[in-house]
Amino acid sequence: MGQINLKEIKSVSYEKAEVKKGYTDQSLRINLSSNDIIIDPIEEKIKDKFIGGKGYDLWLMWNAVSGDTKWNDPENAVCISSGPLGGTPGYPGGGKSIVTAISPLTGAPIDSNVGGYFGPYKKFSGFDVIQLDGKASEDTVILIDGIENTITIYEAFDLPEDSYELSDTLTRHFDEKKPVNVSVVTAGPGADHTFFGCLNFSWWDAGRKMVRYKQAGRGGIGTVFADKKIKAVVARFGAISMKANSPADLDALKIVTKTHAKEINELDPKQNRMALVGTTHLVPIMNDHDCLPVHNFKFGSHPESKVIGEDVFEHIFDKGFDGCWRGCAVACAHGVKDFSPFTGPYRGKKVFVDGPEYETVAGCGSNLGIFDAQTILEINFYCDAYGLDTISVGTSLGFIMECFENNQITTEHTGGLDLSFGNRFNALKIIHQMAKGEGFGTIVGKGIRNMKKIFAQEYGADPNFLQDIGMESKGLEFSEYITKESLAQQGGYGLSLKGAQHDEAWLIFLDMVHNFMPTFENKAEALHWFPMFRTWFSLCGLCKLPWNDIVPEDNKNTKEPAKVIKHVGWYTDFFNAVTGKNIGPDDLITMSEAVYNFQRIFNLKMGYGTREHDTVPYRSMGPVTVEEYKSRYKRYDDQLIEKYELDISNMTTQEKVAALRKNREEQYELLKDAVYERRGWTQDGIPTLKTVKRLGIDFPEVLEVLKKNGVK
Repeated sequence: MGQINLKEIKSVSYEKAEVKKGYTDQSLRINLSSNDIIIDPIEEKIKDKFIGGKGYDLWLMWNAVSGDTKWNDPENAVCISSGPLGGTPGYPGGGKSIVTAISPLTGAPIDSNVGGYFGPYKKFSGFDVIQLDGKASEDTVILIDGIENTITIYEAFDLPEDSYELSDTLTRHFDEKKPVNVSVVTAGPGADHTFFGCLNFSWWDAGRKMVRYKQAGRGGIGTVFADKKIKAVVARFGAISMKANSPADLDALKIVTKTHAKEINELDPKQNRMALVGTTHLVPIMNDHDCLPVHNFKFGSHPESKVIGEDVFEHIFDKGFDGCWRGCAVACAHGVKDFSPFTGPYRGKKVFVDGPEYETVAGCGSNLGIFDAQTILEINFYCDAYGLDTISVGTSLGFIMECFENNQITTEHTGGLDLSFGNRFNALKIIHQMAKGEGFGTIVGKGIRNMKKIFAQEYGADPNFLQDIGMESKGLEFSEYITKESLAQQGGYGLSLKGAQHDEAWLIFLDMVHNFMPTFENKAEALHWFPMFRTWFSLCGLCKLPWNDIVPEDNKNTKEPAKVIKHVGWYTDFFNAVTGKNIGPDDLITMSEAVYNFQRIFNLKMGYGTREHDTVPYRSMGPVTVEEYKSRYKRYDDQLIEKYELDISNMTTQEKVAALRKNREEQYELLKDAVYERRGWTQDGIPTLKTVKRLGIDFPEVLEVLKKNGVK
């Protein structure tokens, strides 16, 4: 493309804060309305309590918004942090950023954990966390230059529309000679026209000499970013070494880094082969255990799943190092070279596709009845280019396809499009419509919670049926796992703070396959410990995959194999080596508890965060339709007889569906009771005064929110 046009609006020079023991102890706030650039110190008490990463993000957001703030209000803040451990080269998964905002889908805080180089570059440029608020009047690019020690706000003209070309253009513009020094965060045209816009975080792939991308996908943070008229935020920084975080004990850091990386290099080829096939290894596993979403989560397996699994992508993925952080041994960020789309603006051109991950394969493949790797790759590519979350796209399309096949919507509503399961061409048409803000795609882009209202109120659809099959919780579309036979994973989705995302508690295998948690107490304990430990990764700027996707060979013989305790110990050593603390594994859980409970109270501040909001659609608990029941009738019949002690000899299938539903819904409510008690919450799901005092988050403003909700 031709010369881009950036008009400097404001530029400030700053004295870079040096990193000490993983922290710079400074925040950067940029207000797009006033173009104010504000650098503030981070108080020691905030550092001690909120740790970094998501903790810092939430604290800044809490102080930026009121309980009445909507996602598109100027005061809504996009916050990006990494954490004290983020930016450690060579440590597996050590380069994450954590992004938060008030979500267009949920109305509450949303967070995404994402790879790429931005988080570390931003920190080493002098800032533990950045806050972007206000709204620009023109398209804006922000540069945080840690080499020149300047922060510049530009008005931007003549920039490329899609995220791929934009990131590449800005990378080369800001450091043509050393593009590895640049990381770009940008959305795309889809973020302008939907509620589930994502953010692409870039890094320079030196081997392929090209810009690569990872996505902060969940909850529409890209939509907030685009609404503020931010085209991109760019971080520029130079060389990074083990000393960059100025660790308290460099020798100890080298030892734990080498130990963890060595184990992954030795065991990954024997276990999940993530350095070869990434997360696509999950497709056959999920299919074999009846957990792969098929036809809007109606079924859990399909005979054609083999054509979209790891065996196919092993041969399609381009060979080469695929780590989204420097020296990551997991190296799971694979892609496809010289792919040629058959629709849209890139039709007939050769492109590089970053992905797909398991979630995209399942959500935009089997869940839509599309068993074709090429179509999945095209959906993947355009979602990234347009800035669309593939999970929300796939789950939303699955919902409308089932609605279409059940005459809840018709071609009259879809603009003449046949949206039956398996119609790959029309699925792509909807995606292109979402990017342009045209046609039925504008409705789909509002997300399932809003579509349920529109279909019922304007199209005359059955609201009860829509509620049962609309796979969202708290407004966030489900990620891609069938949970009908895992009560713990139903809780993992419904009791998650931000909505139906598995990153808080991925318990489906531990519960359903291994039966590690047969009692309510076991499940409640798991729904306490696992969300807390998983939260810890987002406090520190780390990826979760190295913790439990590659495990020690003797792990199954340990007392609690699900927790991978040896790795928990290594992460404790990692934290201590960088920060100079002297903590034990249990302390990791406690520090996460403080932030986790604070986020629950943040939800409460925004009008959510009680028992009524911890619901899930019945499809996630059991069969909604007779067809579903019959597909697994032996399983369901046996449960009615053996588990619930019912005489089903004279029952119709419809009566069996109703009986199973009654019992499963009761079980879910009992699970809520047990989890709330374990977490130290009231039976309405609110942290008690005793809990917030124990965790040291009894700030006056927190106590005021609790008081307004009857907790004194």
